Amino acid sequence: MKLKHFINLEWKQYFRSAYWQKSMAINVLLVLVALYFVVTFLALGIALYPILKDAIPDQDPLVIVNSYLFYWFLADVIMRFFFQKLPVMSVKPLLTLPIKRPKVVHYVLRKSSFSFFNILPLFAIIPFGVTLIINGYPLVSVVFWMVTIFIITLIINYLNFIIESISSETDLSYLPIIVFAGGLFAINYFNIISFSILTSNAVSSIYETPLLVVIPILILITLYVVNYKILKNKLYLDSSLKSKVQEVKASSLEWTRKFGDAAPFMQLDLKLIWRNKRPRSSVFILVIGLLYGLFFYPNPAYQDKPWMFAFVGIFVTGIFLINFGQFIPAWDSGYYKMLMSQNIKYKQYLKSKYTLMAVSVIILFILSIPYVYFGWKILLAHFAAAVYNIGINTHVMLLGGSFNRKKIDLNQRAAFNYQGTGAVQWLIGIPLMLLPLAIFGVCYYFFSFEIGCLVLTILGVIGIVFHQKLMNAITEKYLDSKYKMIQAFSQDN
Repeated sequence: MKLKHFINLEWKQYFRSAYWQKSMAINVLLVLVALYFVVTFLALGIALYPILKDAIPDQDPLVIVNSYLFYWFLADVIMRFFFQKLPVMSVKPLLTLPIKRPKVVHYVLRKSSFSFFNILPLFAIIPFGVTLIINGYPLVSVVFWMVTIFIITLIINYLNFIIESISSETDLSYLPIIVFAGGLFAINYFNIISFSILTSNAVSSIYETPLLVVIPILILITLYVVNYKILKNKLYLDSSLKSKVQEVKASSLEWTRKFGDAAPFMQLDLKLIWRNKRPRSSVFILVIGLLYGLFFYPNPAYQDKPWMFAFVGIFVTGIFLINFGQFIPAWDSGYYKMLMSQNIKYKQYLKSKYTLMAVSVIILFILSIPYVYFGWKILLAHFAAAVYNIGINTHVMLLGGSFNRKKIDLNQRAAFNYQGTGAVQWLIGIPLMLLPLAIFGVCYYFFSFEIGCLVLTILGVIGIVFHQKLMNAITEKYLDSKYKMIQAFSQDN
């Protein structure tokens, strides 16, 4: 099979999917976001040289840029881990055809070179390089400098896939990237090994001696070969059929019966969370959410900015709500068709999700009470945020779930896995986080901190009082979208 056939198949798969067809407006929005970043990087590349020349006239702008490359590369690694995935096609149908596996693997890996993450830096690198040439820098040296930066970008591209492969084998899948990136930053920060100086010297050496570009090229080839072997070993038709045989630790979950007709669905949700890697991350990440306040409250810079307390409170008390709620009902996408064929009330199904999120908010608020050590205002803000989460954000999450059209593989890597993530998950952050912050900020600015907390609490109480009417409206929305979700969850996207 030739390359054009692979491209043709994937092109049809993308544009025939339910996700593309469901909302052209969202896809246009994503294009506009991409254009925004392109324009931003282009402006950075054009303006960087004159800005550095005016700000630090005694130093060479190129040397200044090289000294910060380490932080750029480190940030690139982190961003790729969170947002970039290996562009694997639906290759299962191809594995039954007379197509050599190496061809499929090479296509997948080479396609990743054309990722938006690899192309975007060029909009800053090329204008900056052209500016250097215009200002009298050697043409050959500047060209090799730009080539080197692009090669390092590709190195990070393939390094990210190796880190993802390692992290997929652990329940705390974000641990490898934290150890890798955090370790490098700490070593550099405490001057144990100055990676910023080493990176600057390495790139400067290639600028002065272009033949040294062979070294990063060899590193790139090595990482490509490693990725090739990893992917090739996993590219078998029966690899997806293999499963770990392990003893199931069953629990009666009798305590859930007190929640009435929603109890059976709550039991299913709790078992799903505990037995699968992907949803189990929603539990493990609670620790990170609870400790989130330690980044702000001890810092003197935020002591005179109490308007931030509401934002932190929403996040701390709603960390489970955010991580679990954004993928409702996609958690059940694997058996959603069967679930919808049963004689069950949809409202009971949604009620179990609401109850699970509301209980998590109450538990997290209780666990966050020790933050009162930093001031009573923090406890008050957390209480207001918790009430707001229960009354408003739980309903926002359930309503947003009616627009989910992407299937989730529960057996893939756990935390920070963006498989199954669409524009809905990003857009829902506006009413979820920014709206309460804006409301609190306005009340704090014109009135006082206490009034801001009171307004959030009142809004939350209103949501709780009108819970039944809100649930009826949300249920109707789910019923209207029922067959669209069944069709979408039946596809591999």
